[in-house]
Amino acid sequence: MRRFQKKQAEDFVELLGQAHEEIKKSIEQKNTQAALSLLADCQEGAIALGELIEKAEGEDAGAVRLLEEYCERVYRIHGELSSYSVNADKAYKMLRQSLLKIKNSVKNEIKTRLEVVFLPYKAAMWDSLESIWKAADEDPECDAYVIPIPYYDKNPDESFGEIHYELNQYPEYVPVIRYEDYDFEKRHPDVIFIHNPYDKCNYVTSVEPFFYSLNLKKFTDKLVYVPYFILGEADPEKEEDLDEISHFCTVPGVVNADLIIVQSENMREIYIKIMTKFMAGQQGFGQKYWEEKILGLGSPKIDRVLTTKKKDLELPDEWLKVILKPDGSRKRIIFYNTCVTALLKHSEKYLVKMQDTFRIFYENREEIALLWRPHPLMQATLSSLRQRLLEEYMEMVLRYREEGWGIYDDTADVDRAVELSDGYFGDWSSVVQLYQETGKPVMIQDVEIIMGQENDAG
Repeated sequence: MRRFQKKQAEDFVELLGQAHEEIKKSIEQKNTQAALSLLADCQEGAIALGELIEKAEGEDAGAVRLLEEYCERVYRIHGELSSYSVNADKAYKMLRQSLLKIKNSVKNEIKTRLEVVFLPYKAAMWDSLESIWKAADEDPECDAYVIPIPYYDKNPDESFGEIHYELNQYPEYVPVIRYEDYDFEKRHPDVIFIHNPYDKCNYVTSVEPFFYSLNLKKFTDKLVYVPYFILGEADPEKEEDLDEISHFCTVPGVVNADLIIVQSENMREIYIKIMTKFMAGQQGFGQKYWEEKILGLGSPKIDRVLTTKKKDLELPDEWLKVILKPDGSRKRIIFYNTCVTALLKHSEKYLVKMQDTFRIFYENREEIALLWRPHPLMQATLSSLRQRLLEEYMEMVLRYREEGWGIYDDTADVDRAVELSDGYFGDWSSVVQLYQETGKPVMIQDVEIIMGQENDAG
């Protein structure tokens, strides 16, 4: 039986006990009609409870048999009361004895299973939940469901644009189900995990509004938020560090979740300080509240990177054509990461830097393979916030892919790129934090440095 169902059963048993008190009072006060009505309500409720337990536990469940006996006793008392031959204390004692047996059976004999739901929206961000899902899936007393949810690009006026649903982009070993096939209200999962904290506050994308954190709280006992990104570790004692990170923390998902799992104890301290200040003046949201709510248990993204092995990677043929030299030996592979924040900050200058980077790697393509992995929301961000750059950017993408001298990675598996490559070049982002865990070299690009003129090759 599900935990929330058992709680419903236990709560209803308590209500029956309260009804028995009222039946006793009604009999003592000679209010026969009220007592008869209460007895009828008790029998109807016991039948409904029996059906609930039978559906979950089977017809042989001890509590089902005890509820049948209880209904027979209620029926007998009802008949005796109609003939005015019932003693209030005796009737109460009979009902109480039956109810105690039911209560003990429900509490001690009915075992519960945990139902946990994971709601990723972008397949590329699934690594932020995967290790938690694996632990839940391997627990014999837990039912874990991965339910990808749809999301929309946002137009410049913040209305919803194109809808995306990446159901088929998850690893084959992850069983996914369609969100339309899961009744959240009826099933009421014990725990829901999310990695999108923005609700309506993101200017670039929005998940389907049903899946906003504020709404999901209605359908679960525990809403858990795990960030899809990893931040650079900062100093919790420096206000300037806190200011730089605060916009990642002061989002609806953090406010609405029952638990927040962050990458480290240091980051936990940072979140606590930021959220305590952010919610200052609101009753019940003091420092102690955030200390209990935020856990520094680590990031599943790091778990995924550290468990991904190069020998297990499956590479497309077009990648191998770029990676392997004519003699069959392997080129060095550089992971080129371009992110949304840097593009928005530098605009046209950023595209010039990208062109220059492509030129340099093209000229060294015989020894070095470039693996370009743009942020998955790059195109959507330009469409919403920098439309004047969209056409030029898309032309760059098209040209890079058609020329075929480098790898274009727009798959959901960032960990493959991290493990496959020999070094990182690109912008500051959560990927940098992941890459540093591997011990491989990291170089951050400077948009202000242009090594040469663009040419037709890249």
